[in-house]
Amino acid sequence: MERRDFLQGGIALPFLPTSYNQRTFVPKEKLVIEHDQEGKPHTGKVLAAIQPHSDDIPIFAGGTVAKLIQEGYTGYLIRTSNDDHAGVGLTVGEVVRNNEKDHESLANVLGMAKTYDLGYRNHRMDNISIVELRARLIFLIRLLKIDTIISYDPWGHYEENPDHYVTARAVESARWMAGGRLDYPEHFEAGLKPHTVSEQYYFARGPQLINRIVDITQHIDTKVAANRTNVTQGPGGINGAKLKAQLANAGKNLEILGKTDEEANLNYIKHFMLDIDSERLRGIPSDRNPGTEHGLDWAECFYYRGPKESKWAQYVEKHAR
Repeated sequence: MERRDFLQGGIALPFLPTSYNQRTFVPKEKLVIEHDQEGKPHTGKVLAAIQPHSDDIPIFAGGTVAKLIQEGYTGYLIRTSNDDHAGVGLTVGEVVRNNEKDHESLANVLGMAKTYDLGYRNHRMDNISIVELRARLIFLIRLLKIDTIISYDPWGHYEENPDHYVTARAVESARWMAGGRLDYPEHFEAGLKPHTVSEQYYFARGPQLINRIVDITQHIDTKVAANRTNVTQGPGGINGAKLKAQLANAGKNLEILGKTDEEANLNYIKHFMLDIDSERLRGIPSDRNPGTEHGLDWAECFYYRGPKESKWAQYVEKHAR
């Protein structure tokens, strides 16, 4: 595309994330394309978006979260680290506070009911007790009665960030252990009950098996706004305005950025940062490109696990007299 040619030209962009496109899709007959549903079919259900850092959910699953919230979910945003080594600030404490503000702004944009910050040190979560983190997540799953989780894929390959893979593994073990009657029985004396998470949408930065593509075309502007909240760590920021000014100083203009600085910031996120993933679904050959085949402009990819009727229940339904 011309835009990609531009990106590879001589003008230095203030921020451009790495493109991760190493995906393996399940056979077409098993691949699910999830579209918007009318009304509020998920009313009464609870969603938890669990991320190590304040920019993870916006980048990889912001559209899906917005879609599910619109369809009736009550949502909670859980961050496991304090982001103390990520973003702008004169001191570590200031960086922590700036990211905390961004996290609250993100929750507001996505329509989440509340945020939880677990506060582990950034880039050091491989030094914590995963049993402790799992226990805290089990408590939240039972407290909030979480039905659906969106988080990093615990089976994602070549993940370099310890915060990502530690969080992912803690989430995966917590989501089923929360349903056990013998795990942390003291919770029950406090009025909680066993509760098993029934659905998981897992995303990854590296190679991943994909069995579900969520159409977020109607929610792309919300996803852009969600990424705009991450001003501390960069993706939101003022990169569009910087690029606009840089071009102006060179006597040039890029129409796609819009007229104002704020339009430039939003359009930068949409067309340079996020459109990388969109192009993966639209621009590669159709045998590797289910997005093109199904006519999706904007989509997010996941390894999805959901409730399944047991073979025994199916057998009883078929043969019981």
